[in-house]
Amino acid sequence: MATVQTATRGITAEERKVIFASSLGTVFEWYDFYLYGSLAAIIAKQFFAGTDPNTAFIFALLAFAAGFIVRPFGALVFGRLGDMIGRKYTFLVTIVIMGSSTFIVGLLPSYASIGVAAPVILIALRILQGLALGGEYGGAATYVAEHAPNDKRGAFTSWIQTTATLGLFLSLLVILGTRTALGEEAFADWGWRVPFLLSVFLLAISVWIRLSMNESPAFAKMKSEGKTSKAPLSEAFGQWKNMKLVILALLGLTAGQAVVWYTGQFYSLFFLTQTLKVDGPTANILIAASLLIATPFFVIFGTLSDRIGRKMIIMAGCLLAALTYFPIFAGLTHFGNPALESAIKNSPVVVTADPARCQFLFNPTGTKTFTSSCDIARTVLANASVAYTNEPAPAGTIAKVKIGDKTIEGYDASGLSKPDAAVKDKAFKKELGDAIKAAGYPTKADPAQMNKGMVLLLLVILVIYVTMVYGPIAAMLVEMFPTRIRYTSMSLPYHIGNGWFGGLLPTTAFALVAYKGDIYYGLWYPIIIALITFVIGMLFVKETRGDDIYAADH
Repeated sequence: MATVQTATRGITAEERKVIFASSLGTVFEWYDFYLYGSLAAIIAKQFFAGTDPNTAFIFALLAFAAGFIVRPFGALVFGRLGDMIGRKYTFLVTIVIMGSSTFIVGLLPSYASIGVAAPVILIALRILQGLALGGEYGGAATYVAEHAPNDKRGAFTSWIQTTATLGLFLSLLVILGTRTALGEEAFADWGWRVPFLLSVFLLAISVWIRLSMNESPAFAKMKSEGKTSKAPLSEAFGQWKNMKLVILALLGLTAGQAVVWYTGQFYSLFFLTQTLKVDGPTANILIAASLLIATPFFVIFGTLSDRIGRKMIIMAGCLLAALTYFPIFAGLTHFGNPALESAIKNSPVVVTADPARCQFLFNPTGTKTFTSSCDIARTVLANASVAYTNEPAPAGTIAKVKIGDKTIEGYDASGLSKPDAAVKDKAFKKELGDAIKAAGYPTKADPAQMNKGMVLLLLVILVIYVTMVYGPIAAMLVEMFPTRIRYTSMSLPYHIGNGWFGGLLPTTAFALVAYKGDIYYGLWYPIIIALITFVIGMLFVKETRGDDIYAADH
């Protein structure tokens, strides 16, 4: 297998099995991961409802950390194992950990049954899931790439890139089917456990298939020659020649890829439902349709990267996204909620407040409370998709909101008891809501005014950008690093990029919108990150297509 293979033959049965086994396992891992996110509200009621506010806050932080922050640590743990003992056995371990953790969630007694042990066990299972996911992607990508012919590596690995989308689809289908079959009341009571329990069948199939697989040829060759790394972590991150590649992979590839991926598949849904006030079913159908239409482009761009190179396709995706996000999202507003577009244009709103009392409303766990009059006013306006400008006021001034010729006095909740704050909040929101409505801001998008065809077209374009940056990325990351430390080296920048840069996008974007009072201002986050990746990638990242991945070093 050390010789470079050519594309003169078709795909073999063994290669199909490798792609299918790796992709199926990764679909399953994403299915597990999305279940928690989709059912977070129900799970919170089952496991966190009985805890005091401080304990609930700590659990919320831990649940968030399990979802995103721990993934790079999983990349380190399992990447090291993958480079020392082999690809096959390591990503067999990750799928067993992920699948078992998910199945146990379906059996876990609620807070009402076993008290504080319930959320503690749940968080432990979530951390295990996050760690396992951190090891799974690198294993699957490395395993498939090391089986692929030299000039089909992009095509082979691009199938893995479809798995996050397919896993999301599968989780939503199982949840929807269970909800429909049992009814909403039964589903909220106990039926939510069914999708978690059903995952055991997927686990069994995935483990059975993976047990029948052979070790990757590149690792087997290296092991037979006695060239495996004894200390992958220190070799990957302690030697500058390798650490430099890790940094370039993060800043010149995966950071931009991650924000484009999250913008196209997650922030677009957030924008439709939270900003444009499109009803949930319609927004989900439009997003699902756009994913269905655009998903084949993962393979198209992966295959194309075998012919013209990976780097230019990824860089083009980052640049196109950065240059067109503002007009595309403005188009979503124009075609999705024209009444909101009109209100923003014709009914200017001004928030007058003490700048020292206006925080940056970054709230990744959703549990932080903002109590200043400025923060309260801006949060309410941002949630109502109202565009506004900020005007400074003398120190200590209570914030005021001016809409046309009407001025609404804000309130400061610091020092107020919960009942008093609730009364003030209700009164303020009603007065402000009435004024916003009178100014022409719609409380929800009017389906009769929505041009669904154009909204769908714009969403498809966003997902095509995703396929451009994501389709070739696995092959390129594999090719950047030497075989002996490949699993370790590629996994870390991938999961820092996607877990941190991408995972923080929705909350960072909302904080930027609330800070500026512009519903599009949050787009600066993915645009700036994508442009940074474009510049660094173009200047410093080398094209990898055709590289010999069997070389001990390159």
